Amino acid sequence: MKVILPVAGKGTRLRPHTHTKAKSLVHVGGKTVLEHIISRLESLEISEYIFITDENGQQIEDFMARRFPQLPCRYIVQQQRLGPAHAVALASPAVGSDDDLLVVFNDTIFVTDLTQIPTLCADADGLIYSCEVEDYQRFGVNVVKNGRIVEMVEKPDKPVSRLAQVGLYYLKNGRGFIDYIEQTIAAGDTVKGEFYLPAVFVRMIADGLILHAPEIDAWLDCGKPETLLETNRYLLQGRHHIHGEVENSVLIEPVHLEKGARVRDSILGPNVSVAAGSCIEKSIIRDSIINADNHVSNMILEGSLLGDAVSLIGGPRRMNIGDHSIIEMNH
Repeated sequence: MKVILPVAGKGTRLRPHTHTKAKSLVHVGGKTVLEHIISRLESLEISEYIFITDENGQQIEDFMARRFPQLPCRYIVQQQRLGPAHAVALASPAVGSDDDLLVVFNDTIFVTDLTQIPTLCADADGLIYSCEVEDYQRFGVNVVKNGRIVEMVEKPDKPVSRLAQVGLYYLKNGRGFIDYIEQTIAAGDTVKGEFYLPAVFVRMIADGLILHAPEIDAWLDCGKPETLLETNRYLLQGRHHIHGEVENSVLIEPVHLEKGARVRDSILGPNVSVAAGSCIEKSIIRDSIINADNHVSNMILEGSLLGDAVSLIGGPRRMNIGDHSIIEMNH
């Protein structure tokens, strides 16, 4: 099996955190998004990891070489922003006639047992992993009859299906799948000038190929700050890991403190992750992600996301308050 990981894209919904950093290298739950994804693939026999990158590709290469030096990786730059299907098609030279493919987009950390792929795909040509959602109007959904996908609808007005596509795909015939993408691109089948995978899958279904829509256990969106914090809360459940230095402080579970992080005279938690190199002192922080090399002092933070090398320094207030006063300082 080969894995295609399209990690290009500006990550505009995560700005300013993605102005200078690849969005898959943002921290959540004590690791980068990319590290969470790669760790979920380690149970598979993968012959090559194919990264489709952009101008931040060197960051991805450096991270993989440092964190996963044993993995066979290939890097291909997407020079033109022509959509996710175009990004996958760039892997064409690396995909042989006997390769099966797993395509993983990096906005999503998934929770599912990938070792079940042979069983799930025994009588099918591919798997389009899905998750049942309430707000189906926001997603492309799979319409399933008798266990197979018969139609795909992008952001439906009516509840024709609640099975949203989560950005995780398995194709038994990898070369054939790439050929279908190239047909779609040659036909100019675009949405707002970009090529998307549903148009490819619709062609496959029309030709009689069988696609299943297995549901994943959890779909952890990392595409914008508020969902990143939700994912942080999910990933920290039952994981109270203190690898850094703690002095005269209270940690309310769960907290993830990386090696090289320091906490002094503070209260942290619940649901706080702190990356290496950060120093927190005389502060109260809950439900937040603190990335690497930050200095936070005399602050009260909640629902906050700090990038790398941030210096956030507060200070005490002086007050002269009379009887029967009500003072609320929420911001």
